[in-house]
Amino acid sequence: MALGKLQKVLISDSLDPCCREILQAGGLRVQEKPGLSKEELLREIRDCDGLIVRSATKVTAEVLEAAERLQVVGRAGTGVDNVDVEAATRKGVLVMNTPTGNSLSAAELTCGMILCLARQIPQAAASMKEGRWDRKKYMGMELNGKTLAVLGLGRIGREVATRMQAFGMKTIGYDPIITADVSATFGVEQLPLEQIWPLCDFITVHTPLLPSTTGLLNDSTFAKCRRGVQVVNCARGGIVDEGALLRALQSGQCGGAALDVFTQEPPKDRELVNHPNVISCPHLGASTREAQSRCGKEIAMQIVDMATGKGLTGVVNGQALSKAFAPQTKPWITLAGALGTLLRTAGKQVQGSVQVCTLGTPLKEAGSYLTPAVAVGMLAGGTQKEVTLVNATLLAQEAGLKVTTTHSDVAPEPDSSTGLVQVSLQGTPHQVTGTVQGSTPVLRHINGATFKQPAPLSGPLLIYRAKASDASALATLTGLLSKAGGQLLSYHSSSTVAGEQWSVVGLSAPLSNLGELKPHVTEVFQLHL
Repeated sequence: MALGKLQKVLISDSLDPCCREILQAGGLRVQEKPGLSKEELLREIRDCDGLIVRSATKVTAEVLEAAERLQVVGRAGTGVDNVDVEAATRKGVLVMNTPTGNSLSAAELTCGMILCLARQIPQAAASMKEGRWDRKKYMGMELNGKTLAVLGLGRIGREVATRMQAFGMKTIGYDPIITADVSATFGVEQLPLEQIWPLCDFITVHTPLLPSTTGLLNDSTFAKCRRGVQVVNCARGGIVDEGALLRALQSGQCGGAALDVFTQEPPKDRELVNHPNVISCPHLGASTREAQSRCGKEIAMQIVDMATGKGLTGVVNGQALSKAFAPQTKPWITLAGALGTLLRTAGKQVQGSVQVCTLGTPLKEAGSYLTPAVAVGMLAGGTQKEVTLVNATLLAQEAGLKVTTTHSDVAPEPDSSTGLVQVSLQGTPHQVTGTVQGSTPVLRHINGATFKQPAPLSGPLLIYRAKASDASALATLTGLLSKAGGQLLSYHSSSTVAGEQWSVVGLSAPLSNLGELKPHVTEVFQLHL
C-alpha cells in the first residue's frame, strides 16, 4: 500500500551540489543531467524511481506515463506549476516540494522591488550608464506612511509585511485561510478585497496560481484602486492580468509595476517589459545561493527520509501516505486496507457507497488516512492500475465507489480502548469491524457476528459461514489441506447468528479448489492480506 524501494533518482535541473551528495550518502544512485530536451527526458526517466526538478523541467502527463518505475517527483522550490499533479496522482506518483526553502529570498526580492518602484532605482541606474544625469526626472516617493496591501499571507507574504513595516508602511491584506487574529500577530489588518482596492498605494501578491487567483488584478479591480497604484508580482505569472496591467499603465491608473514572473516565460510579447514604468526580472525569486542550497538540501533530505522509511514531509498530493510512515498509524492503515479487501470479497462488488466509521477518541483524526486505505483495499486486485494511498481516492471515484467517513468518540465496547474501525457496504448486510492489538490488525465483527477472540487479518485466509451445529466444514477443510500439503495455522469462530457462525482460518498457502468444501457451507471465500 505504501511506495516501493527507491533506488535511482534523476536530477534534471541545475541544483546545488549538496543535493546530489545527500542523496548518494543516503544510499541512492543519482543521475544529474540538467538541460535535457523533452525527448531525452522521456528516455532517461524510464528506469528512475525519483525525479528532482526546479522550474525548468516540465513534468507532463507524457513524462509521467513514460516513467515506468517513478514513485516521487521532488520540486526544489515552492510552486508545482510545472508538474502535472493530477496526472501524477492518477498514476500513484507522490509529488513533494520545499515550501520554506526559498521563502526568505522571494520575500527579500519583493521588498527590493517595492523600493525600486518607490525610487525608480533601475531606471536611474540605466540612465547613468547612458551618460545622463537626470536628477529631476527620477523624483520618487517615501514609503513611510504609505499603505501596502499584501494579498496572500502565507510564509512569503508575512515576511514581506514585517520587513516593510520597518519602513513605516501600513500593512493591510487578504487571505481566505489565515484568520484575522493570526494576521494581526504580524501586524497585518485583514480586510475584504473590495475594501482593499481603494486604500492601498502598493499591492504585492503572494498566492498560488489557482482558478480563483488567476486574473486577481484585472481591469475591474484596477478601476477600483487609487490612481497611480504600484503593483508587485514575485509569485506566479497570471495572478495579475498582463493585458489589464498594460492598459492601467498606459492610462496612468497604475503608476508602476515590478514583475519577476510572467504568464509565458520568457515573455514573447515585450510590450509590458519595455514599458518605462515596469521593472522586470527573469524569475529570480529563488535565485540566491542560500535559497538554492536550502531547497536542494531540503528536497534531498525529504527523498532520503522517504527512501529509508523515516517519514514524509512537503507532500503535495499524498497526505494520507505521509501518515503511513508513522509507527502508530501504520497498523491502522493496514487494518483499513484489510477491511476494505474483506468487504469487497464478501460483497462481491467494488461499486456503490462505503461508510467508514471510526469509533473511540484515539481515532478522532484518523478518517483522513483510513478512508483512502479502505479504498485501496476495495480496489486492489481489480482491473485498476496499481492502487496506492496517493491515487486511491481518485481511482475510487472513477470506479463508481464512494467512500465516506464518520466518527464517534464513544467506543461501543468497554475493552476497545484503542478504538475500532467499522466499514459498511451501504444497501447490503455486509459490515466488518476491526481493531489493532499491539501492532496486529484483527477482525472483531462480520455481518453482525462477533469474534470473542479477534481473528488476525494477515496472510492467506479462508473465511466461511456455516451452521453452528455442523462440524463437517472444518473436517472437510482439514482434509483438503492435507491433500494439498498445506497447514492450518489458526482458527477463529464467531458468535452464532440465526443458527450460523463465521470462521476465519489462517492457511500456510491458498487452496486452489474449494469444490469439496462448498456443499458444507453457506458461503466461502479466500483472500491474501
